Amino acid sequence: MDNRGHIAVEIAIVLVVILMISGIVLNMSEKMTNKAIKASEIENTQLMISEVIDNLINNPGVPDKWNEYKKGTPGLAVINENEEIIPNSVSYDKFTFLGKNYKKFVTEKIFDSKIKSSMELIPQESSISSVKIGDTHESGNIYSQNRLVKCDFFKKFVLKDFKNEGKCNHGHKQSSHSCNYFKIFKGNLKHSNYYLIIDKDEKTNLQYMVDTTRVVKSRFWESPHSDIIYLNDKINFYEDTSAIVFIHFNKAHAKAVLVSVPKTFKINDLNYDHFRTNDCELILKAWY
Repeated sequence: MDNRGHIAVEIAIVLVVILMISGIVLNMSEKMTNKAIKASEIENTQLMISEVIDNLINNPGVPDKWNEYKKGTPGLAVINENEEIIPNSVSYDKFTFLGKNYKKFVTEKIFDSKIKSSMELIPQESSISSVKIGDTHESGNIYSQNRLVKCDFFKKFVLKDFKNEGKCNHGHKQSSHSCNYFKIFKGNLKHSNYYLIIDKDEKTNLQYMVDTTRVVKSRFWESPHSDIIYLNDKINFYEDTSAIVFIHFNKAHAKAVLVSVPKTFKINDLNYDHFRTNDCELILKAWY
């Protein structure tokens, strides 16, 4: 082989080496590009669901009662009695409605049918079980965001919270008693049940008394045999169409509430934790 042949062979070898190096570089470049795209996708998805969960817990939705109108933009934040939006809060009514209409208001409205997702509300230091809504078949890469929130559960049915100071027709000092009153009409009993709900840890050390403005001295202290006290049959209207009912506890700031719930209300949901504001963890999961 002459010199030209040797040079041709060397050139061929160099070209092969260059091609191999180019292939390795391209392959590495492709892998790095894919990693960058994946990292960007993860970052963008995390950012998106972070914005979604923050928007849900800090806005009541548009309109405010979108869950009653069954249309609009969803939001979960609670509006208090002063018409103020409570930040980082979850309305249990809106949350359960969202669960029943998840595809329409979350999958389609929020995620434009491009992402599947689920939400879970987990009460902290409470007897209430967690509630999960949304898609159930998780797959692929799961993106997750969680927030600590306040949830009102069934607090809207509370007429009186005995941890707050009230008024008494017996002259009980509220430094040693918990007393309050409410007005009721006979017709209310056709549609609603009235209960005293007592915290289970409080029940054994508590006594209560129920009377009206028509009967003040003939009532006696009773020990609760249950943490749920049915009141409908304890209210005497006499010949009137309405009554002012007073309730007394022999302890200041008693962990007890007076509630009025629909006749159809589930008995299993009658517990003290359900009628107070609970600290909860809200978890939003999303996947493609």
